[in-house]
Amino acid sequence: MTEDILVNVTPQEARVALVQQGAVQELHLEREATRGLAGNVYLGKVSRVLPGMQSAFIDIGLDRAAFLHVADLWQSRAGAHPLPIEKVLYESQPLLVQVIKDPIGTKGARLSTQVSIAGRLLVYLPQDPHIGVSQRIENEAERAQLREKIQRLMPPDEKGGVIIRTMAEVAGEAELFADIEYLRRRWQQILEGSKSLPAPALLYQELSLSQRVLRDIASDSTTGILVDSPAAFEALQEFARTYMPSLVAKLRRYTGERPLFDLHGVEEEIEKALARRVDLKSGGYLIVDQTEAMTTIDVNTGGYVGGRNFDDTIFKTNLEAAHAIARQLRVRNLGGIIIIDFIDMGTSEHRDAVLAELRRALARDRTKASVNGFTSLGLVEMTRKRTRESLAHVLCEPCQTCAGKGEIKTARTVCYEIMREIQREARQFNPKEFRILASQSVIDLFLEEESQHLAALGDAVGKPISLQVDTLYSQEQYDIVLM
Repeated sequence: MTEDILVNVTPQEARVALVQQGAVQELHLEREATRGLAGNVYLGKVSRVLPGMQSAFIDIGLDRAAFLHVADLWQSRAGAHPLPIEKVLYESQPLLVQVIKDPIGTKGARLSTQVSIAGRLLVYLPQDPHIGVSQRIENEAERAQLREKIQRLMPPDEKGGVIIRTMAEVAGEAELFADIEYLRRRWQQILEGSKSLPAPALLYQELSLSQRVLRDIASDSTTGILVDSPAAFEALQEFARTYMPSLVAKLRRYTGERPLFDLHGVEEEIEKALARRVDLKSGGYLIVDQTEAMTTIDVNTGGYVGGRNFDDTIFKTNLEAAHAIARQLRVRNLGGIIIIDFIDMGTSEHRDAVLAELRRALARDRTKASVNGFTSLGLVEMTRKRTRESLAHVLCEPCQTCAGKGEIKTARTVCYEIMREIQREARQFNPKEFRILASQSVIDLFLEEESQHLAALGDAVGKPISLQVDTLYSQEQYDIVLM
């Protein structure tokens, strides 16, 4: 399947779209003000050790302390028996760490002390002599040949190891050797910084998004990489000539008058990826709800009646939905626990076919996903590795009016709350007057349909009640002023 990569770069942000067969499959965004941390290496300082949780909080110079679990502390596994974290770490200890997961929501960054530095062809493991091969390379003979080739190319005094990436399959020895030398130089720079800088300090920053496009996203099936910024295009050409010569010919400078993302419909796709509803070509639709704990996806037939009978209609809608769901997970970058409510199917053959179609569609996803199958309630449970914030969390924030709930109290509900509050206040205080400050919709209801109830309340408490609109108040906000 051929694909194009579109790179839109401005001084404040970089955006990348992966387009396959004319349809946007992935969206990546990086803002200078909030650049991701995953892959960065820091000299941190242990701020707190928690023996009960076998974890520690590490100060790496961010607003929130980062989190390190004993499972990610390679020093605890150095001997025959793993050591508890309190035997390895102590407060104020300097520690070389790498961010393996960006801060998400209220959670701080996740750390590891086992550093890995990614190159185009290899991932360097300076503290681990193991030589591994990507699982995507399935041929055992080829895996063995690659291991032997790397062992020959590694310097005799090398104590570290590597993971061989998929792109190394077609690489020559000169390219592999150049990648090894580049990664070893990077590691030496990190070690020198750890000896000369005070903790906390940033020692190595992961490549920018536009550079990671060349390293991680571009592949043999990539037909072109279009870049709309002259400065970014020149920088990427230089980067590609140095580290990835095979991609230089695929880099193209976009000079059209229309914005690159507008021309390929990416802006419209971004708007769709932020909506709850996803329309299917058949007339069915999905409802996607993202919460802190999980993402739920509901499949509906909508106006689709194209099958021979009702069961056939449901089956075809679910098959189309399986492909749409796999694409939405990639475009929106949804991770964690995902629950899918396909339309109920009467036969196990249909359920198995829909599951198989979902797994096939997910096989094209670079991010690891695992489908557990149907539960006893007829829901499909699956997980997708969460590596960075979802598109919605990057581009949006909770509504100031509903605080992210998606609903607000009705004006009538707020009116009745205000009247109950006035009754409580009247028992404790003896003001000359109660003044209600509220939104226009609440005040209008008091003046119209609830005017008799408000008048009766005034008689009951024996005090006048006046009304005042505050245009800055949301429908749920109000104040009762004792005059």
